[in-house]
Amino acid sequence: MLFSSASEPHVAYDSLESDELAHGECSQYYASVSFTATATASERGESPTVTRLARAADGTPLLGDENGFVPLSAADPSLQSVRDALPLAADGELPDPAAAPADPVPASDISFASPFAEYGKLWGIGLNYAEHASDLDEDRPTEPASFMKPSSAATGPAGPIRLPDPEITDRVTAEAELAVVFGKTCRNVDRADAEDVVAGYVPVIDMTSEDILEKNPRFLTRAKSFDSFIVFGSSIVTTDEVDDLESITVQTVLNGSVESENEVRNMMAPPMELVSFHSDVMTFEPGDLISTGTPGATVLSPGDTVTAEVDTVGSVTSDVVR
Repeated sequence: MLFSSASEPHVAYDSLESDELAHGECSQYYASVSFTATATASERGESPTVTRLARAADGTPLLGDENGFVPLSAADPSLQSVRDALPLAADGELPDPAAAPADPVPASDISFASPFAEYGKLWGIGLNYAEHASDLDEDRPTEPASFMKPSSAATGPAGPIRLPDPEITDRVTAEAELAVVFGKTCRNVDRADAEDVVAGYVPVIDMTSEDILEKNPRFLTRAKSFDSFIVFGSSIVTTDEVDDLESITVQTVLNGSVESENEVRNMMAPPMELVSFHSDVMTFEPGDLISTGTPGATVLSPGDTVTAEVDTVGSVTSDVVR
């Protein structure tokens, strides 16, 4: 594909290693389609839709909605990566993709990577839905049961989830979750102000080695840290696009069958409480993430396909291999 601008029409650029793209530079992520200067969608009278931040498989940062995606730098030349745009997302001040001088490209024509080339801090929360805790015969924690995952555990929306050698672990579960993405550097955030530091939300699939965890709860970090044990959705939905966070339903789907589901309102520690609670522990920065817990897990086998389905925010699907 050729990306072009009004000043440099039909100029092709080689794929870049980083998501840091110089002003006017874009890279190829699928064939035969060009971004060209055009009338804006707002000028064409199109209605607004849910704004998303994303990144193409070649590293091009993207801004878009249901009408398609444009290069982020076309909407604002100062924004050279998804992470650059997160503070604006937290403030509700992202540029309108419909106002960018480029034709939107449908999501179905784009190969997406994770929104981030490099991952920040990754927090996870266990037993955050009361029903899930009771299913496991576990006591409801009085405070968030949190843990951290290494960045090496993260993979993008294409996956796949790679099960470890069965001699190391032979019972791995997948858990659909809603994750909160930080948009600002922050510390000691009051609960009432928590949404002000959040850029948006992304669906994730979190994995656990259940047999390792059953040996000893102190093995939680090891049970959560294998490569590919957290799969990121393809785009971040900005906070201002989610009118009623509590009503969002999260589903864990295995091979097309819903294994578990619940609403965010049934979390013991709601997302913004988690933001405030953990900000008393450490400084958060744009791109850091808290995955807020699962309504239920499902055991994985090679050949399975697992999906995290999150209302409004979207879904992420990954194949399971060994």
